[in-house]
Amino acid sequence: MRISEFDTIIRGGTAVTARGTEKTDIGITEGKITALGQNLSGDTSTEIDASGLLVLPGGVDTHCHIEQISGAGLMNADTFESATRSAAFGGTTTVVSFAAQHPGHKMRKVVADYTALATKGALIDHAFHMIVADTSDGNLSDDIPELIAQGHRSIKIFTTYDKVRQDDKSILDILDVAKRDGALVCFHAENDGLIRNMTEKLLAAGKTAPKYHAASHPREAEIEAIDRMCRFAEFTGARIMIFHVSTREGADIVRKAQARGTMVQAETCPHYLFMTVDILERDNPARFMCSPPQRTTDDQQALWDAIADGTIGLVTSDHAPYRMDASGKFAHGTDVPFNRIANGMPGLETRLPLMFNTMVSEGRMDLEAFVTLTATSPAKAFGLPTKGQISEGFDADIAIWDPELTRTYGPDDLKDNVGYNPFEGTTIKGAPVTVLSRGRTIIQNSSLRAQPGTGKWLKMDAPT
Repeated sequence: MRISEFDTIIRGGTAVTARGTEKTDIGITEGKITALGQNLSGDTSTEIDASGLLVLPGGVDTHCHIEQISGAGLMNADTFESATRSAAFGGTTTVVSFAAQHPGHKMRKVVADYTALATKGALIDHAFHMIVADTSDGNLSDDIPELIAQGHRSIKIFTTYDKVRQDDKSILDILDVAKRDGALVCFHAENDGLIRNMTEKLLAAGKTAPKYHAASHPREAEIEAIDRMCRFAEFTGARIMIFHVSTREGADIVRKAQARGTMVQAETCPHYLFMTVDILERDNPARFMCSPPQRTTDDQQALWDAIADGTIGLVTSDHAPYRMDASGKFAHGTDVPFNRIANGMPGLETRLPLMFNTMVSEGRMDLEAFVTLTATSPAKAFGLPTKGQISEGFDADIAIWDPELTRTYGPDDLKDNVGYNPFEGTTIKGAPVTVLSRGRTIIQNSSLRAQPGTGKWLKMDAPT
């Protein structure tokens, strides 16, 4: 096959394409994949030898907290530069992070502010979820519809946490707007009353250590809230996504709702697939605190079953980085009760290697399923039509993997700004060695070649 000119040809790799897994050359022109085939020829300035390697779509991570102020007013550890650097080293080439509104703020300005931060710092392409905390003052009637029309077609709602949670009426109002204007509504679904009830009981009993965080977020809180949000979606006809499903019952609720025809999708995260609640018994347990908390081995199996049958269609990082010091986890002191410790863990860089190791290297699922779960399905779910596939016309976002490369994670070996690796001691087999973003080589030979601000904002299509 001949095309007169390519900017880059990737030769001899085994690629996962829209046609399946095949050995093929890949021609790239002006940031796009323009040809697939054996023995591509033509003028080119760059050739990449991928012999013996896997050529996969760059990962699409649609759940990342980057340079974000929490509901408690705490800035997380990563800037757009440091977070997207870490993502790139892990093989991820697209992120969807949050434009987090707080009460009294105009949604239009919130999105503009986060856009400015990403425009300055991001090394890879990006989009935003709008966290809606305040529907008054024209936010729901004017700002949010206008932003949806501009291409910000994902909305995030919390059903818990004091400053950001929405009550049922507000949730239904938001779902109505999303249905009308073509947006996807994503939920952190936990019952606020159950969490408050358990937290008060634990603190009154003197059970204040970090390990009691898990008990303060009982599984029933997730179960009730997921069911309620599915019923709300069914009632309004809106499309929804349940974030970070952690329980067997939660996955089963989604499965049954999907069978009824409810337009609900679901994701889970590596910390639910690879950690259980007993991790909070380890030294420095605050580094593992997240919400919802880790669960049991039975829940893990149920989540894998839900991935296998398509109930859960995405695995994302829920990258929520806080340092183990006064700037992060211990902003309120080192000897404070669990409910005063910041929640979240880094995950942008470890998501793909952890999933590849289990799904491909250990044979739990196949290579095509890995690509679908971590790139193709997230891109489709959030209306990113040029991402997540190696196919002609798609962006040349490509991660070249060495399936034999073995690495054991250390205590602080990630390229983010968090200062620890929650998967310290875990050995993975298979990792990206070269990463391209829109045809530009951004990672090569363990070195960063991208510049801050070279990532682009992505307009989302309406969900289908």
